[in-house]
Amino acid sequence: MSLQKDIMKPVRGKTLPLILDPDTDAAGLHRLAVKKMTDFNSDLDEGPYVLIYPDTSEVINIPGTSKPFNLREYKTEIGKTYNQIALFICLKSDYDKDASDSDQEVFVRRKRVTEVDLADTLPWEPEHESTPKSTAEKTSTYTQLYAPIVVDEDEDGSQDFNVVPIRADPAKKAVDTSISAAQTIEDLADAIDHNTVSRFNISRSNVWDGAVRGFRRSTFCEKSDLLVRFMDDAGSVEEGIDAGGPRQEFLTLLMSFLQSQPIFEGPPQSRYLVYNAAAIREDEYFMAGKMIAVSIVHGGPGPRFISRDLVNHIAGQPGFCAHVTDEEIGRALSEIELAHSLKSLQDVLLKHSSMLQTAGCFRHVSSVEEKHTVVAEYLTWYTIGRNHSVIERFKDGLASLHFLDALCQHPSVLAPVLCHTDKRLTSVEVERLFLPQLSPAGSNRRTTETMALSFWADYLMDCEEQGPVSLEELFMFITGLKTQPPAGMTPHPCVTFSQETIYPMANTCANTITLPLLETYARFKANMDFGIQNSPGFGCLRNGKRKG
Repeated sequence: MSLQKDIMKPVRGKTLPLILDPDTDAAGLHRLAVKKMTDFNSDLDEGPYVLIYPDTSEVINIPGTSKPFNLREYKTEIGKTYNQIALFICLKSDYDKDASDSDQEVFVRRKRVTEVDLADTLPWEPEHESTPKSTAEKTSTYTQLYAPIVVDEDEDGSQDFNVVPIRADPAKKAVDTSISAAQTIEDLADAIDHNTVSRFNISRSNVWDGAVRGFRRSTFCEKSDLLVRFMDDAGSVEEGIDAGGPRQEFLTLLMSFLQSQPIFEGPPQSRYLVYNAAAIREDEYFMAGKMIAVSIVHGGPGPRFISRDLVNHIAGQPGFCAHVTDEEIGRALSEIELAHSLKSLQDVLLKHSSMLQTAGCFRHVSSVEEKHTVVAEYLTWYTIGRNHSVIERFKDGLASLHFLDALCQHPSVLAPVLCHTDKRLTSVEVERLFLPQLSPAGSNRRTTETMALSFWADYLMDCEEQGPVSLEELFMFITGLKTQPPAGMTPHPCVTFSQETIYPMANTCANTITLPLLETYARFKANMDFGIQNSPGFGCLRNGKRKG
């Protein structure tokens, strides 16, 4: 923190994780905090510094007691997990000046969700180079403190799954304006050990089965590179070694298959988790969360189908709007909402008392306006409360590679990775993304390549206008992905040219498409369509060629 306009405020972009022994006292925490901050911020003043709570009182005792500060005891007193704790350092000169300007006694209390402001959810700002890339492993005796996470909890520390606002105040949501999804994922990907691999043998006729076998294998490690081999229907290994392309296609197909699993319900573009006894026995909720985290951090796509409200709940953000697929329940809730008088509301609540009692929201009402609260409580229970155990297990899987931690710290940045978006690829976007590798200017070859490049631009527009091949299918042919992944494209996509073929060729590992040099656009388009439509795999199928 620093003194800004005579008010002590957190400095944006200076949040750092700190690995500590839970029994660390105030002096030890002060020493380690100052050392870490000065190690990673060469622009910091020499000090001296004071260790302070979020309310700017000095860290000496446990607030409200005479007990000397101890991290473990402080965690117990405030009822939060270690990764929800945030403490600050400030210059002693700022602290003394701030103290002299105020004679009011300040005390610490835990905030409800509606009281949280941006000071509690400071985003990492990469331009300040404040967040190191750490390879430190968590152990049972050490814990890691992250920037605080907003959670929906009562004053007694218990999470409330029955009463959640249907709509959140946008001003209360954390805003991440200084970091991109690609930067965040790149930081998470530092944990990947490229010297070890986890192997997957996949048949396109049953991607899910092969994926489950691979993830459950005792040798699987999310921190190892993924080595994917696709098998044809006859069981032989397809040509091509995985240098990135097969992995990208596998993760793309996996996210598509995951959407149809029975652990999800709701509209195709806004799915939420539901209790399924068979899936619990197979631990599929944990598996699904891990698959999503691994896909995103390893350069694949996000699911793009999870309900935004479910994502908000997982990330600890306020706000909720449920989906009800049961027609009978939907009719009952509609009757409650349509009650126009207190007497009619009381009658309809009594009519559906069994349903409401199951959710713990059957009550005596004294005004007709209370109908909205009853419906909100039931919707929250229906989507979150009754599925709480499976959501928590899903979160356990999502915590792989620290993705859940990053999601909670930067919800506005990473939530879109999990949710549906109406944004589609455009021909202009693809044309700008793929850089052409042209022969020297003035050469005969350059002239034919320029002609092919104009054909390529027209072909992209035809694909965008829903031709035989869509832009997503073209992108999949070249990269193994339907669209740009959250982590960005590596290596950068490019266009090359060849007189040795009359059909397109793609190297999905290099994100490269090789265009044929043909005389007319009509022939170019026909050969592009035929080659792409007849090359679904990584081998050579008919005339379209594709390798990983």
